[in-house]
Amino acid sequence: MKQLEAVIFDWAGTMVDFGSLAPTTIFVEAFRQAFSFEISLEEARGPMGLGKWDHIRVLGDTPAIAERWQAQFGQPMSDADVTSIYNTFMPLQIAKVRDHADLIPGALDTLAFLATHNIKVGSCSGYPRPVMDALIPAAAQQGYTPACVVASDDLDAGSRPGPWMALQNVIEMAVSNVAHCVKVDDSVPGIDEGHNAGMWTVGLTQSGNEAGFTLAEYRVATDAAKSAARKRATAKMRAANAHYVLDTVADLPDVILDINRRLAAGEKP
Repeated sequence: MKQLEAVIFDWAGTMVDFGSLAPTTIFVEAFRQAFSFEISLEEARGPMGLGKWDHIRVLGDTPAIAERWQAQFGQPMSDADVTSIYNTFMPLQIAKVRDHADLIPGALDTLAFLATHNIKVGSCSGYPRPVMDALIPAAAQQGYTPACVVASDDLDAGSRPGPWMALQNVIEMAVSNVAHCVKVDDSVPGIDEGHNAGMWTVGLTQSGNEAGFTLAEYRVATDAAKSAARKRATAKMRAANAHYVLDTVADLPDVILDINRRLAAGEKP
């Protein structure tokens, strides 16, 4: 019977770091330290899911930020400026990523479910390799050890929204068919990545970048606040044509069963 062979998870906001706080706060600090330039947390979240150099480049091209940059420095943000911010970002992120490495509640139960169904677990991230080298052992201490980890700077071809990181997982885990894979992510570029790789896609609305809750905030949030965040994030995930939209990775097992049903019936992503 046709069934899923692998799930490929994003990291921050998907499996660790509820609210995807580590990269967001560090982007703000990197702009501040490199150029005494201020961006907001909301602005920093905008292009989340891209590789971090690309993320900074997109921020610099965002009209509101570009206008403030021009006013402060008298010229547009150059690629050299982006690299300066990136070089400031890197040591800050490496130092702080371990502080935001807690697993999303329910992640371990979902991993146990995948193991009982003989489904391999892979991963890829918008983080570059030096950051992942700090994050991987912190996650392993909590029981999360995916069979494959691809960082945003590992491949010459590039990163999201292209398919390459997801497809590298297929290669390293010896998956026979991309249609037997699921890409799970809290950002639109990650959903695009899954589509471009020919996979099923699952978007998350409450644990990641789009909602922006910390875990403590989420636990005390009213139903109305959660519903508003869910509606906002779901609209973006639906616009990206995510096959499924869930609150968190804890809700994934039912989707796995449904995709297996659809595969058995001859459906493809």
